Amino acid sequence: MPSPAFTFGFILATLFGAVFHLIFGGDIRRLALYLVSAWVGFALGHFAGVAFGINSFNVGTLRAVPAFTGALVALIVAYSLSASGRRKRTLRR
Repeated sequence: MPSPAFTFGFILATLFGAVFHLIFGGDIRRLALYLVSAWVGFALGHFAGVAFGINSFNVGTLRAVPAFTGALVALIVAYSLSASGRRKRTLRR
């Protein structure tokens, strides 16, 4: 059984990825990309917060600020990489 912090973090990262998709749009593949990017970035941000001892805003054992920062960075990277591929496809047509 997953811990409450893991479940809460998973829900927050999923909502963050879904809202990012709602704002920037795209098809179902882009939604999947944003969700996976948000999950990975959220986890990496949380573990970076643990490793560097960042305690600015904790929710239980979850390091919220570094986790949200990691998810945002991962989503921006995923958006920029997928947008560059979309521009290339539209130029060929």
